[in-house]
Amino acid sequence: MSIIVDFQHHYTPKELAEKKGESGALGASLDERGNPAYLFNPLLSDLDAHIRMMNFAGIDMAVLSCADGYDNPDRSECAFINDKMKQAEEDYPGRFIGLAHLPALDAPEMEAELARCVDELGFPGVVIGSELQDRALDDPALDPFWGAVQERGLYVFVHPLAKVINWNRMDADDLGRVLGWEFSLSVAALRIMNGGVLDRFPDLKIQFAHFAGGLGRYMSRVRGFGTRTQWGTEGNERHGRKPHNEYDWYINNRLFYDNAGWVSPVDTARQGVEWTEFGLKEVSVTQVVFATDYPQAIRTDEDCKEYTDAIRFMGVLGEKILHGNAEKLIPDLAERRRR
Repeated sequence: MSIIVDFQHHYTPKELAEKKGESGALGASLDERGNPAYLFNPLLSDLDAHIRMMNFAGIDMAVLSCADGYDNPDRSECAFINDKMKQAEEDYPGRFIGLAHLPALDAPEMEAELARCVDELGFPGVVIGSELQDRALDDPALDPFWGAVQERGLYVFVHPLAKVINWNRMDADDLGRVLGWEFSLSVAALRIMNGGVLDRFPDLKIQFAHFAGGLGRYMSRVRGFGTRTQWGTEGNERHGRKPHNEYDWYINNRLFYDNAGWVSPVDTARQGVEWTEFGLKEVSVTQVVFATDYPQAIRTDEDCKEYTDAIRFMGVLGEKILHGNAEKLIPDLAERRRR
């Protein structure tokens, strides 16, 4: 059975949206510096709209995650989100797949909620931000999290946080969302490699949003500076780190990516294909899964269908992205579809 899975659907339970005052019209929230940080969108809470779009676009299933749980240290709030994910699965059988939201840096609470998410709720993966409580993803404090996820055979979806990169030069042109989010993904992916996370946890599966922010296009610089000796950082505790294997091995064998990250609504089909084709020049198609980033980066039924069809029309590569890799992250996909 060929099943098309959208690996990046954003969902905010209505209760959370109403509590935060986000249940009104479309609009951007501003951070403390006045920069756009997050898009309030009524479609985030409207699962009927999600299903309508999926039916129109020919998407069988969608993986749900909630931004309020990407970096949430409160287990009770994570548990509420997880329960709503499970409710979505039950209300729309065979259409949605929930991810676990965890207080990742609190090992006892993380392990307890993870066990509940797997044993009771049956989630196949976990979602976290590209940094957690101002800690990089290679921080040793996260080793219990990585170990617990690996032991359970789950995958981890990494998405940038709503807060923007706090550089002074990000204070205009919406640069925090345009470039800052993508840069945070690239930084996270590179630190996971250099910090030895993938070496310490050899069976860990990590899916980065948006082709890991386009890290692949910088690999010539990464490889060059990675020699360390020629750049004066050999032996430096912080700047001389190296992974055990060549970078390309991790990029093309250990990490997974989704092909979302472009932004509608200008020439949807062309943009989606150009973004995807460029990404495939950087990473192996064997590691790429399909995603729309609905309903944030792409939000109309027509745009989602146009984009999905455009990937189909890419031929063998498009079919690999749409069908070929999903079960690498969710092995029991066919069974979930039959529920």
